[in-house]
Amino acid sequence: MPLSTATVAEVVKTHARGPADTGSPEVQVALLTTRINELTPHFKTHLKDHHGRRGLLKMVNQRKRLLSYLKDRDAERYTALIAKLGLRK
Repeated sequence: MPLSTATVAEVVKTHARGPADTGSPEVQVALLTTRINELTPHFKTHLKDHHGRRGLLKMVNQRKRLLSYLKDRDAERYTALIAKLGLRK
């Protein structure tokens, strides 16, 4: 299920680096994190939804690749983002 337009706009506004920024790694990771957090309760109740779980794992791996990219390019932005999103406890 896709995110609502209002949710996407709020996440982009919160994590954007500039006024028209929608594609920076910070925004992409924040959107993926929001989608992952919304889907996780579904899989706690529907244990046999393996096809949906595959999509969730693809999102988790995409987020992992984006975080790795950001960590290699700018470590300060990486640490700020994981602290803001509450990742890597």
